Amino acid sequence: MTTRFAYSSRWGFLACLLGIAPAAFAQGNSFVSRPEANTPPRFLTAPSATLTSDDVIARMLERNRSRSSQLQRYSEVRTYEIRNSEGKLAAQAVVRVNYEAPDRKDFSKTSEQGSLIVRHLVFDRLMQGEGETTSGREHHDSEITAENYAFGLAGEESLGPYRCFVLEVTPKRKDKYLFEGKIWVDADDFAIVKMAGRPAKKPSFWINDAEFVRQFQKIDGFWLPYRDETSIEVKKYGRKTFTVDHERYIINSTTPVETKTSGTADPD
Repeated sequence: MTTRFAYSSRWGFLACLLGIAPAAFAQGNSFVSRPEANTPPRFLTAPSATLTSDDVIARMLERNRSRSSQLQRYSEVRTYEIRNSEGKLAAQAVVRVNYEAPDRKDFSKTSEQGSLIVRHLVFDRLMQGEGETTSGREHHDSEITAENYAFGLAGEESLGPYRCFVLEVTPKRKDKYLFEGKIWVDADDFAIVKMAGRPAKKPSFWINDAEFVRQFQKIDGFWLPYRDETSIEVKKYGRKTFTVDHERYIINSTTPVETKTSGTADPD
């Protein structure tokens, strides 16, 4: 997505959340991506001799600023879900999100089901945290910039129709708002197509391991979140999967795109 939080602070929200809500994940994995992303990636080739990692990041930040200046408002429908180790849905919330530049974000639930504990401790706090952090200090402390990260150009790879530069991302400090992993940057638009990794700092005593994957989609020239998946190993309770699907975007004055059908949650 083109607003600043899109590449950075969602992990920060979730990292904080995991520190306060281990019991919620105890209530209870496959990754689903955009159709074109199901195409097997081409072999990772050597990096282009004409661009360095600093060049790629500089162009990405410049393009992001340009796109952000054009994005005045959008709305989307998100489906938040948590599944247990058997893949059964423990809780779900469908939420309409409205964004107004530069940093206002409103959330309204349209439906929810499953565990009340999970919905309150995870979904509600995640939305509250995102609304508060969009313009806060944590936002700047977690942006993908040279101030927060070191970058290394690992090569080039195709994800579906997108030819991407693959960059290794190393945080410059141990911080729960930062991550270590990789980003895939579109070679034409210099926008992040995918990011994957783990937190730079263990978010909670209760969490043995956490990994995330975030995918983006291009709509009307803007790069917007498509799907987030975070897999968490919780002490005593095993692995849980938290997902957020983003759909039915209305950008500035465009019409909704893409719809999905959600599953049915197990009773509380």
